[in-house]
Amino acid sequence: MAQEEGGSLPEVRARVRAAHGIPDLAQKLHFCYRWAPDYDQDVATLQYRAPHLTVDCLTQALPGPLHSALILDVACGTGLVAAELRAPGFLQLHGVDGIPGMLEHARAHGLYQHLSLFTLGQEPLPSPERTFNAVLIVGALSDSHVPCNAIPELRVTKPGGLVCLTTRTNSSNLQYKEALEASLDRLEQAGAWERLVAWPVGCGSWLPSSWRWYPASLPRMASSPVLSTCTESRRRPRLRK
Repeated sequence: MAQEEGGSLPEVRARVRAAHGIPDLAQKLHFCYRWAPDYDQDVATLQYRAPHLTVDCLTQALPGPLHSALILDVACGTGLVAAELRAPGFLQLHGVDGIPGMLEHARAHGLYQHLSLFTLGQEPLPSPERTFNAVLIVGALSDSHVPCNAIPELRVTKPGGLVCLTTRTNSSNLQYKEALEASLDRLEQAGAWERLVAWPVGCGSWLPSSWRWYPASLPRMASSPVLSTCTESRRRPRLRK
């Protein structure tokens, strides 16, 4: 699959459709392992905006100095989100991904302080609860990738921290998206977190709902499909001008 300069736009779109159409997680991880050498060039060909838009939402909503905020990038891939995080001044970056080839490329970029091989939904996150100021999942919330029932793992977010998520709105992902949104709504009704903002961004994407994350003593979260989410604790943050 590897090519020196990635593929043409029709080839890249076909590759993305193929990835989205794989129903089995193990097969999808293997596909993405082979895709890793071309991944950055392919998403550049697609003008993929979700990492930039997610970080923009996070930057506006997160209180306190950015350079000291501890950020977890779940399903970090080759590090596209980390590159966007560095631009406004986020420096404390941890990443997890289930694909060794993707992690090799992320490690080569040198943007993360810590990287771990980990598949969300198959095992607990390798961090204690209430660790991170913000947790991001960008581009991985869909069937056969990150299951909705893995959302409770985001308890690694500190009370007062943010969770930012993205998912697709195209027809093949609508059932997952609706289930995710329903689960997030149930969590909000249970007092686990509070939505701050939700952005539809076109081209089959949807960007952040923002949510406040409440203390772990409140009811546990259920799973759910969403496009982008941020959580913060009981004091609603002001968006930066």
